[in-house]
Amino acid sequence: MTKTIEHTVIIGGSSGIGLATARKLLGPGMKVTITGRNEDKLKSAWKSLGSAAGKAAFDAAKPDEVRQFFESLGPFDHLVLAASGGKGLGPFPTLDLSDIGSGVEEKVRPQLSCLQAALPTLNKAGSVTFISAVSAQLATPGVAGIAAINGMLLTVVPILALELKPLRVNVVAPGIIDTPWWDFLAEEQRQTIFADYAGKTPVGRVGRAEDVA
Repeated sequence: MTKTIEHTVIIGGSSGIGLATARKLLGPGMKVTITGRNEDKLKSAWKSLGSAAGKAAFDAAKPDEVRQFFESLGPFDHLVLAASGGKGLGPFPTLDLSDIGSGVEEKVRPQLSCLQAALPTLNKAGSVTFISAVSAQLATPGVAGIAAINGMLLTVVPILALELKPLRVNVVAPGIIDTPWWDFLAEEQRQTIFADYAGKTPVGRVGRAEDVA
């Protein structure tokens, strides 16, 4: 008897939560394809998986590249949307509001664009998982911009879950996770933020990508 192999595509799978998810899923009965826009970074991630996964380099913010990828991919079963951006963090009085627009273009629109392009070949008995952030739900100083960005995903997912059923559509909204997303900050500043957050959590530390995967 032929064993069923399920295929998961991870958009933004070259680092952070996307890559950790690929590591967790790889195994008997599961095929995984990771994507990313930086070819070198993607190749390094692919090698770290023991070359057991598939890979595809394209920019999820460019609809034509997204469309071409899914048209060439063929049928698959699960979609993880981990594409992200690095804009929107900071106190509101000095926040560059154009960063919110940039965040939408880097995270929200690519995730929605990938889902839309995937629908013709995505197994209707499969699943879609968006990666948002808990910043959209917490009253925490300094996160108004990223709250606006991630809040868009939290708002739209329940609607998509109804509209696209029986396809399962869910969203994961993690807290502060130690991933390359924070690399734009100086090490001292980053560790200060991490320490402050860790002191407010029951586990006493920031999250790891593996905790979310």
